[in-house]
Amino acid sequence: MNVIELRQYTLRPGQRDLLIDLFDTEFVESQEALGMRVVGQFRDEDDPDRFVWLRGFPTMQARREALTAFYVEGEAWRRHGPAANATMLDSSNALLLRPTGPDSGFPQPETRRPPAGATTLPGSRVMATICAVDEQADSDFSRFFDDRVAPLMAETGAPPLARLRTEHAENTFPRLPVREGENLFVWFASFADSDRRREHVERLERSEEWHEKVLPELEARLSAPPLHLRLAPTARSQLR
Repeated sequence: MNVIELRQYTLRPGQRDLLIDLFDTEFVESQEALGMRVVGQFRDEDDPDRFVWLRGFPTMQARREALTAFYVEGEAWRRHGPAANATMLDSSNALLLRPTGPDSGFPQPETRRPPAGATTLPGSRVMATICAVDEQADSDFSRFFDDRVAPLMAETGAPPLARLRTEHAENTFPRLPVREGENLFVWFASFADSDRRREHVERLERSEEWHEKVLPELEARLSAPPLHLRLAPTARSQLR
């Protein structure tokens, strides 16, 4: 997928599980039947009222066509969209992204998605790191990340799963706004469980190379501190 949306929804208190049940039952296959890929669905571990998810498209034109078919013409959204919207306070925190290179997008899943109605939650965890760069996240920053940051992440137990940058093309479906005027670099890592994630953080904290060499150079390239999303996959998330 060459176009990725990272969507963070702020929900009404106590409504997250209701939205997840509705989403996982009604909005996965109905979107993928139209050419979209539902990459992953998550509970934000640091905010009980936030739902985070990812979906992908082959191109911006395909995005426009698929979203029109789903939100304007589709039966699933017509029937269940009002109930989904009723759980939300804000759905505008959406990033439009694309892979930094040919092999930096999300890999194809190795296993089939659990069936509708699945309730077993995976123990795995996903972390997304969002960096605001001073200039457009171009090949220079991507090379720095691949040469300096990614090897240390792998060494400490968090090899980057995907590396993405802001897609600056015009929003082809303005009915769904996306954040604009930002230059972001986003990478994802997955962990077998929360203990492995904690071990990664502890190993990175102990790393002299990180604190003395890599982190200072990284911070010099950023216009704000990185934002870390600690994510727990839902029962039907393929990214886990």
